[in-house]
Amino acid sequence: MAALDFLLAGRASEKVRIELPLGGDLTVTVNRVRSESDREAVAVVVKDAGDDPDVTNRAEIQARVTLMPDGPDLETIVIQGGAGVGRVTRPGLAVPPGEAAINPTPRQMIAENLRRIWRDGRPNGGPLRVEVEISVPQGEKLARRTLNARLGIVGGISILGTTGLVKPFSHEAYTATIEAGLDVARAGGLDEVVLTTDGKSEKAAMRIRPHLPELGFVQIADYFGFALRETAARRFGKVGLVSFFGKAVKQAQGLEYTHAHKAPLDLSRLSGWLDEAGAGPALVEEVASANTARQALDILRGSGALVLVRVVGRRMLDSCRGFAGPGPEIWVKIMDYDMTVIYEGPEEKEQV
Repeated sequence: MAALDFLLAGRASEKVRIELPLGGDLTVTVNRVRSESDREAVAVVVKDAGDDPDVTNRAEIQARVTLMPDGPDLETIVIQGGAGVGRVTRPGLAVPPGEAAINPTPRQMIAENLRRIWRDGRPNGGPLRVEVEISVPQGEKLARRTLNARLGIVGGISILGTTGLVKPFSHEAYTATIEAGLDVARAGGLDEVVLTTDGKSEKAAMRIRPHLPELGFVQIADYFGFALRETAARRFGKVGLVSFFGKAVKQAQGLEYTHAHKAPLDLSRLSGWLDEAGAGPALVEEVASANTARQALDILRGSGALVLVRVVGRRMLDSCRGFAGPGPEIWVKIMDYDMTVIYEGPEEKEQV
């Protein structure tokens, strides 16, 4: 918008007012604008991710706008990705292979807001005919800290968005990444997907399922309920979940979101389950007074009662089924902190 306004009116705008897809508007500060020729200008903004965790926070985002030569009496808005914007190489994402990784809503926002600038600057002019190139100078480097390569997006970051706004702590970008990972796995023909909570549990999962392609592993962080529902919605036939003990305890509680800020670890629940399973009162009390899940697990191990991890595993399976519904076959594995498997289910034979 700032680049087009510069070409039409010669103004180097310090701010632009963007109309949002769901109504309302947003004012964005423009870092700088420069002219490349009488038909081409570049504007730069510095991204402010607010409270949302985002590797692109403080990154420069550039827009190069070029007025196309006069032609047919038809509007033409060409939107492309330049340096630092990834290119899609696999099916299953919001844009097809070969296209720049700029999602449909950002494309829509660019087009609609450019039309407004054009109407204001050329009220009696012909149709808008422009080329827009979005680039991120540090995009290729930043992309190494994302899951883009896993999704088949190469050469840079993605330009995402559904509303034009980032809500504090909404983590919308992460849930979009989970959805994209599942979509790419489905489009790649996979019927099984394995969910993990972080890179370490994913490495363990890859050892457990060595013949499953990399596309089949999706990191879900704390979005337990969300991820299970999304796998079911995509009709995967088989879903696995690999978690370390602490996260497994939270998942066993049926918590939709397992981050410590929203879901502090409740070891009294764990001790209650152990009590129901017939653990002695001394062990139950010791686990209840533990400070961390790791300490609770050490107590079980030291008491020769590691088999009681099954009380967590069985509830974890029940939680998975509750979120995923009756559709997919589900398996889970709980990992010790030394990367060994301490529970796998469903068990072939139910133990008492």
